[in-house]
Amino acid sequence: MRRTDKLSNLLAATLALAILVSGCQRQVSKQTRPGAKDLPPVILWAWERPEDLEFLDSQRFGVAFLAQTLTLTADDVILNPRHQPLKVAPATTVIAVTRVESQKKTGQKAGLTAAQRERLVTLISRTHELHNVSAIQVDFDAAVSERDFYRSVLEDLRQKLPANVSLSMTALASFCIGDRWLDDLPVDEAVPMIFRMGADDKRIKSFLIDGNDFPEPLCQTSYGIALDEPIAMRLAEKRRLYVFDERAWTEKDVALLDERLRK
Repeated sequence: MRRTDKLSNLLAATLALAILVSGCQRQVSKQTRPGAKDLPPVILWAWERPEDLEFLDSQRFGVAFLAQTLTLTADDVILNPRHQPLKVAPATTVIAVTRVESQKKTGQKAGLTAAQRERLVTLISRTHELHNVSAIQVDFDAAVSERDFYRSVLEDLRQKLPANVSLSMTALASFCIGDRWLDDLPVDEAVPMIFRMGADDKRIKSFLIDGNDFPEPLCQTSYGIALDEPIAMRLAEKRRLYVFDERAWTEKDVALLDERLRK
């Protein structure tokens, strides 16, 4: 058995145990998976921690859960699958998120080889086969030197996935302003992260507060926000919201989110 197959089998086995969905669940066929335009208006990110989201109104809320983290090393891909349980109601729209990291900060530059690209595509594509998953999202803050590699991963991934499986990516807000590298990427949406923006925070918030919009079309369908950061600008209407919470979601947190969105 090849290393890729072993890693993929490990991922499937681990997530089968970790994702505990209550009730008698229906199996969503590939033919009935929604496109990006059909996803709920608010998606809650469920990161690596136990999450019980059975209380959500499935007409309004979906869940994007961290399915795995893939780390690019010099010439390999290290798999760290989700270890924490997730509970959602049967009707809830579920998106499998893959976090991709590279070790550029440690000085061990990733080789960005064809073998690494193939392994990434295989491991990410298999998350759409997990129970009740309707869409795929990739979270990778690619450096300039990694962009061509990332583009090729997304292109291969789009070819491998069924045409009616939505493919989403997160995007640093700076990617969406005056940066053309997102042009023609084979994704349904690029979610601009307008929180935890670091050195770009003031510049990008001022840009949006002044009434400007992201010029990149892929960034004009959704926003990524955090529950603990005030929304300083007026968000465009009819855009999907992805919301991050630093702790496990509670009914109180969702009520607080509703209150903020009504203002």
